[in-house]
Amino acid sequence: MPIRWRILSIAALNSAVVVVLVALIWNGVRVLGSAWEDVRQVRESDKILARLESETGHLQNLIHRYINQPSPELFGEILHLREAVLETLTTRASTDPMLSGSVQQLERVTERFLSGFGELRRVQATIAKTYQDEVLAPARDMAGLYSIIEGATGHRDALIWPSLGKSREAFTAMLVAANAYYLSLASASAEEARRNTDTIETTIPVMADLADNDLQRMALQRLSARTKALRNGFAKLSEQLANRTELLHNAIDANQAEASSAIDELSVKMRQRQQKAQETFDQTLADISRKVLSIAVIFLGIIITAGVLIALSIRLPLQQIMAAMQAITSGDLNRSVQGTGASDEVGEMARAVEVFRENAIAKRKTEDELRAAKERAETALNELNAAQQNLIDAERLAALGGLVAGVAHEVNNPIGISLTVASSFARRTEMFEAELRSETGLRRSQLEDFVRTSQDAAHQLVGNLQRAGELIQSFKQVAVDRSHAERRIFNLSEATDQIIASLRPALKKASILLSVEVPEGLVIDGYPGVYGQILTNLFLNAANHAFPDRRSGAIAISAKHRGSDDVEIIFSDNGVGMTPDVQRQAFDPFFTTRRNEGGTGLGLHIVYNLVTQQLGGRMMLDSRLGQGTTFRIIMPRAARGGNTTIDQDRDGAASWPNRTMSST
Repeated sequence: MPIRWRILSIAALNSAVVVVLVALIWNGVRVLGSAWEDVRQVRESDKILARLESETGHLQNLIHRYINQPSPELFGEILHLREAVLETLTTRASTDPMLSGSVQQLERVTERFLSGFGELRRVQATIAKTYQDEVLAPARDMAGLYSIIEGATGHRDALIWPSLGKSREAFTAMLVAANAYYLSLASASAEEARRNTDTIETTIPVMADLADNDLQRMALQRLSARTKALRNGFAKLSEQLANRTELLHNAIDANQAEASSAIDELSVKMRQRQQKAQETFDQTLADISRKVLSIAVIFLGIIITAGVLIALSIRLPLQQIMAAMQAITSGDLNRSVQGTGASDEVGEMARAVEVFRENAIAKRKTEDELRAAKERAETALNELNAAQQNLIDAERLAALGGLVAGVAHEVNNPIGISLTVASSFARRTEMFEAELRSETGLRRSQLEDFVRTSQDAAHQLVGNLQRAGELIQSFKQVAVDRSHAERRIFNLSEATDQIIASLRPALKKASILLSVEVPEGLVIDGYPGVYGQILTNLFLNAANHAFPDRRSGAIAISAKHRGSDDVEIIFSDNGVGMTPDVQRQAFDPFFTTRRNEGGTGLGLHIVYNLVTQQLGGRMMLDSRLGQGTTFRIIMPRAARGGNTTIDQDRDGAASWPNRTMSST
């Protein structure tokens, strides 16, 4: 059987397991969903019951507060909460499937509860009217009568004054007690109000006997009548307050307790239903888990058995193929591959390995041929590198030869003059000796003339020989630096002057004006010979290419600090410039625009390599056709001797390209 059919059989078994498990899980999910829906409904119903109980309890507290301290704010809050309770009953509880059978009982209890509040408000209004009309109104009249009696009494020494004071104090205490009883329903306050009323009634006859004018007696009669009216009003108020208390207990507290009891009974039923639904949910989940586990174990055993058999049917042939591959990789290409006659995928792999073995045999033969060709190519490359090095050495020697010729020409003038002066001085000395030995003797004027001539000759000899010595010393230092690439600390300005001195003959021949701006005290830790070769090559390149046909021009060499670690050297000319194509190839080895005139194309290539590799710096080129060329060299003050390809200046400004910049 092909391997793909074996793998598909495993996939089919897995699919069957998935289908069975999905069916079981789907059935279990339906049962679990139903049980969970019951649990959710019970929890929602329990929330509704808790809200009803909370709202009715809060409504009861508001009603008690309103009875004790009536206010429009409390009444508005009671009405708002009443609407909320009714809305909960009509919109939520009536539509809840768990509460729909018990909503009517709750509605009846709630209606009685709310109706009791309406009746209680009517009783409260009656109590308020009784208190105002039958308690406070007589009390106000009595207060006025007490004032009349006090006004009718002429002086405080009158016999009526003690009884009047006692009666007035009892009246004040009665008002305080009556008001306290009205507000707090305290029985002690009611008893104190009755006792003070009795005291008032007792003192009125005594004051009548002691009255000394008709106004007092008439006021006392009126006071006695208003006291009786006050006693009757207070008795009526006490009876109405007792009725209100009973109504509050029966219509409000009892109905609220009945509603709470009904809610508690419903809560117990809800918890029982929730527990039953939770048990159903847990049992269903456990059944699903057991069934899924059992089926998974059975099918897992079947899949593992089939997988092992299929794996063995694939593994053994693959081991044979692996052994053949190891033999091929170890170089044993004579071992044949087993299983190439099989018709399945393993057979195809075996045949592919056989093809690989044949290709390896052919590859070995090709590698032998390539190895021989590589050896021939490496030999040719070594010969080419040797030829290139010889050309570079020849270029350096040619530059040094030019330096020698130039210095020889420069030294020839002071040496020639010195020789002429010495010859003339020798002849003058012979003449002076002849005059000295003559018989005529030596005159003072002749001696002074000889001394003056000797001093002049000496001055000329010293000056010319000193000039020749300076040239020879400069040449010596430059020659030593060129021939020995030793590292040392040198003054850039002095080294530049020495190099320029060796280039003076070439400057005179080419009519080139050279300007140098190198600050004093710029010290470099590097290779002065390399620096001299760089300037010499740049100068010769400019003399040959920037100013062809001995054209006159100007070359400027400047140097400056660049940060704390680098030095920037600029070599520029106002010659013919370069085209973009020439700029792109200017630093390439063996590239020259004057090959027919003997150019090697190594001058700028050597300069570039010395700057980047020996000095560890960067070299950039900028040129415009007809506007001259500028070479910009940035090198460390302490040579690093490594190549660098950084294209950005230390100050963050945009820099020139590392090799060339094409200009249009």
